[in-house]
Amino acid sequence: MNQLDFDDVQGLARFGFGSMRQACFYLVRIKDVAAARAWLLAAHITTARFLDPPPATALQIGLTVDGLKALGVPSEVINEFSPEFLLGMAEENRSRRLGDTGQNHPSCWRWGGPDRVPHLAIMMYGKENQMAQCEAEFKGPSWDFAFEVMERLTTSDLDDVEPFGFRDGLSQPAIDWEEKRKISGDQLVYSNVVSLGEFLLGYSNEYNEYTDRPLLDPTSRGAADLLPALDQPYKKDLGRNGTYLVIRQLAQDVRAFWRYMDQAANSNPEERTRVAEAMLGRQLNGTPLMPLQNKPIDGVGKDEQDRAYNQFLYNSDPDGVRCPLGAHARRANPRNADFPNRVKGPISHLLQTLGFGHKGLRDDLMSATRFHRLLRRGREYGPGLSPEDALKPEPANEEERGLHFICLNSNISRQFEFVQGAWMNTTKFDGLSEESDPLLGNREAVQGCPVSNTFSQPRENALRERRNHLPQFVTVRGGAYFFLPSLRALKYFATVG
Repeated sequence: MNQLDFDDVQGLARFGFGSMRQACFYLVRIKDVAAARAWLLAAHITTARFLDPPPATALQIGLTVDGLKALGVPSEVINEFSPEFLLGMAEENRSRRLGDTGQNHPSCWRWGGPDRVPHLAIMMYGKENQMAQCEAEFKGPSWDFAFEVMERLTTSDLDDVEPFGFRDGLSQPAIDWEEKRKISGDQLVYSNVVSLGEFLLGYSNEYNEYTDRPLLDPTSRGAADLLPALDQPYKKDLGRNGTYLVIRQLAQDVRAFWRYMDQAANSNPEERTRVAEAMLGRQLNGTPLMPLQNKPIDGVGKDEQDRAYNQFLYNSDPDGVRCPLGAHARRANPRNADFPNRVKGPISHLLQTLGFGHKGLRDDLMSATRFHRLLRRGREYGPGLSPEDALKPEPANEEERGLHFICLNSNISRQFEFVQGAWMNTTKFDGLSEESDPLLGNREAVQGCPVSNTFSQPRENALRERRNHLPQFVTVRGGAYFFLPSLRALKYFATVG
């Protein structure tokens, strides 16, 4: 086990800064390279070290591949980053897989599309009524010389409720910070504990391997202060203690959402809520539609609130009667183990390893969840709107509302892009057809399936309920892939160019 240097890790990976209820995210391009380097070297990055008392403000910095190039980082170093990061979120083939087509196409984005990719994401957090002071402090006198601001993404404090009205941020992986977890073969039962290397580069991941990242010759310029690679000690690890940051600005049409629910429920308030909760997979207050199980789940917190929200599996609901198979929460985290059926001994283990012994039609249709977890750090924006008010006439010039989706992962392709493409956007999730994610789906036809705007809910001993003609409730306004470097790597970027 290697001692993790929390003073080298940006704090977003560990905390999320939930106690800092205000935040804003600056998307900037470098205007003067020398001034930008000086600003980066002087920036007071909030680290992952626990402090008592905790800080009142926080600063985090991510860089796109264009930002690394603008700083003058050598091309041979840049090329060692992952292909997804190098190509960017707006790359044409990637857009199709992510569902960024039609209204969601990058050519329609406010930022992140062609010729609109920022160099840096500068993320500022503060406690209530402290953001003005926070921004002034973090910017400093060289800000206007160094950067050109493309966007200033503001956030709202909706008390942990996302704009559609559901309690948000309830299911997060428990990171094995101390690397106590032993990985050997298949995981027989679901665990919420995930290897450190899934969220920080330079450490062992769920495959018991090290994700590719830039490794430098120790004699190369600027590499002396970097940490050695744990898997190749004769190399300096530029990726270690860093991770990839995904940001997507998602506008939510709250009025269209609740008007559709009201129409589907014939204006019955209780039925309207039931339909909405079936599509999400949780009640409005966050309570799961599945019954809580008595046996603890490894990695689910011991406090009563966390157990109430996350002490459940889908094993007892293989057909989606209680929680529909296509519900948003079930797509985002299917919670299945490597084996869909409980393994009762070595013979059972062997049979399932060989592909025998499956009992249900959908057994073994999906990849194990532990390889595709995300660490979410999103923030809402715009004013709140209750379901009742959403059904009232829309005022003129109404302010947009939505979510700045933010997640951290070490492997963009296997984590974010897999979840977005194979679970959210696909119409074939868990053996379904003609259904994309009921909340995030763009309703565009996909290859082999001209219809993607339905939602079905099985009924016990009865025909399933089928909802047709779902509108598009979420529109992408912008997005990009960033590298969230360690503090050592950030110093390297600011000096090596």
